[in-house]
Amino acid sequence: MSTKLSFLLFLTFCFIQPASTQTLEEVVINAARIPLSLSQAPFAVDKLEREQIIRAQTQLGLDESLVGIPGLVLQNRFNFAQDLRISIRGFGARANFGIRGVKILVDGIPETLADGQGGIDSIDLTSIGSIEVLRGPSSSLYGNASGGVIRIESDFDRSDTGIEARLAIGGNGYRKNQVHINGKSDNQQLSYIASISRLDIAGYRNHSEHKNTLFNARMRYTFKDDGTLKIAVNHTDQPQANDPGGVSLATLLEDRTAARDRNVALNAGEALEQTRIGIIYQRDLGKKGKLSIRNYHIWRDFEGRIPITNNGVIDIARYYSGGGLMYQHQNILWSKESTSIFGMDYDYQDDSRERFENLNGISGNRVLDQREKVTSAAVYLQNQLQLSDRWLLNSGIRYDEISFTVDDYQATNSGKRSLNQLSPMIATSYALNHQTSIYANISTSFETPTTTELALVESTGLNTQLDAQEAVSYELGIKGNFESGLISAGRKNQQHQYTLSVFSIDVEQEIIALEDNLGRDVFINAGESSRQGIELSIKSRLSDTISSSLAYTYSDFSYKTFIDKNNNNFSGNRLPGLPQNTLHVAFNYQHPSGLFATLETLYLGPFELNNGNTVSMDSSLVTDFRGGYNFAVDSLSIEPFIGISNLFNEVYSANARINAFGGRFYESGPDRNLYAGVSIRHNFNH
Repeated sequence: MSTKLSFLLFLTFCFIQPASTQTLEEVVINAARIPLSLSQAPFAVDKLEREQIIRAQTQLGLDESLVGIPGLVLQNRFNFAQDLRISIRGFGARANFGIRGVKILVDGIPETLADGQGGIDSIDLTSIGSIEVLRGPSSSLYGNASGGVIRIESDFDRSDTGIEARLAIGGNGYRKNQVHINGKSDNQQLSYIASISRLDIAGYRNHSEHKNTLFNARMRYTFKDDGTLKIAVNHTDQPQANDPGGVSLATLLEDRTAARDRNVALNAGEALEQTRIGIIYQRDLGKKGKLSIRNYHIWRDFEGRIPITNNGVIDIARYYSGGGLMYQHQNILWSKESTSIFGMDYDYQDDSRERFENLNGISGNRVLDQREKVTSAAVYLQNQLQLSDRWLLNSGIRYDEISFTVDDYQATNSGKRSLNQLSPMIATSYALNHQTSIYANISTSFETPTTTELALVESTGLNTQLDAQEAVSYELGIKGNFESGLISAGRKNQQHQYTLSVFSIDVEQEIIALEDNLGRDVFINAGESSRQGIELSIKSRLSDTISSSLAYTYSDFSYKTFIDKNNNNFSGNRLPGLPQNTLHVAFNYQHPSGLFATLETLYLGPFELNNGNTVSMDSSLVTDFRGGYNFAVDSLSIEPFIGISNLFNEVYSANARINAFGGRFYESGPDRNLYAGVSIRHNFNH
């Protein structure tokens, strides 16, 4: 264990010693589809509330709030052309752009496409009320690309209503302006949220400029029969997101702000515009039934430029739509309380894709013209059985069928592929007492290749050799709470919540990316891999004004069998891009006067950068500070804030390009950076 990690663990644990127990406030989670308390949930699941997500943050991305959850590795925060790389227990680690293997839902509407690729560029952090993260394979719940689930809900239920303006500025050309309004009708039947934000950032590295304007509106109407209708409208205009690319170690040591010269010459980056409309209707059917119906439509225009001359300009006009129906019924099964759900999902993805020559950043001759369609249809059944006051049993099964069709208008390589999967799950939890519960589950997931990954590198058409990835997970865990006191003071009034999870996952046909000598990603199945890990989380209330959190993850991920097409044997090697040890520690201060502050540190252990394990990334220890003061003047709530990212000026890489050709693995993280801002809110109900 490294000196950095040992010191952080010692510093945290010296504050607490076990003592008597005390029941803390219960948290309800919905990520498992059937609502249940956090202590009862037979899964590894975390829930974040609004204040943890937005307060005094730069609000550049979801990683700012998700970083404190064990089992997650978050990279690529500062390259907006590549998207945030979210990995949950190794699922999603291969993604060089977009999000793979992790299902993302916003107010019940998927941000993950039918082919399994997700994105977060249209998620409005300002409107978020809560985030739930379900760790581990979950295809019995959500189907394709569910190695983990991130479920985001809008903030409909906050007690105050008003309009808020927020301005933040900082180093590296950072500027973010936001206006947010929320309210309710006099009879409380109508709740609404609307916001608009503009982000401009020049970036720490050369050729990393980014601009994004985001409009978001949500409405919830409650009918007199207690039915509810939710309507969501979102529009994203991102005219610029440049890609500085990965660089070699020699380039990195010479200039940490340098971009890859080829990325600059060919103006690598992307621009997009997207509109999303979603509708969800829910109502009770009798005393024991509940019906939920959803429908959504997404239109997306995307232009991307990658550092390749012969087909390096990508133009996609996408239409994505879908719907679902779910019925929940409470009944008595074998004289025990039971809740069952039956559901159907259907998603349709229609991409008109063209590719052109990249002539120094300008489109040349068209080299590809095809239409790609993906349909996904699924049925699922789940049951939650209360065997006793202490014992809960969950089970579920889901069948998915996903079809890919390519109509090639320029060549003669049209094709079609269909993939199907049956995903079962069984889980149970048992309360040892009022403070402690244990759980176990066996769950499965599958992940089809995306349309991009199925594309042939040397020609058009579909790759018939690339198969879906499958996983089976075995997990044991314990959750609870206890009291303790400072060793030096001997007090016993500190409250703590903890979770400890141990898992083992077997993955077959793991999909990985290799970069060829032209900078193109080639996707292959890597045989079998094995993943074992331990995840620990402790959240503490140390006093009336101080709280802390700790999240530690140990990961042992390796290939069981993997021989590539060049007969290189990587069996037994560690999976690249995933550190063996990660640790996040945070201390929070909140004074009744309105003064607040947070100091947090993230340790990432060293990890491999290629399948051969011949190159590795050094460990890093990055510390951030933020704080502010909230005060009221009549109907105004004013909150100035300040933050320092990378407080101790750690030299580190914010992202690693796995299996990059020519050793271009590295994307430097920014040095010490200061930002500040102010939020002014007018409360309507003052």
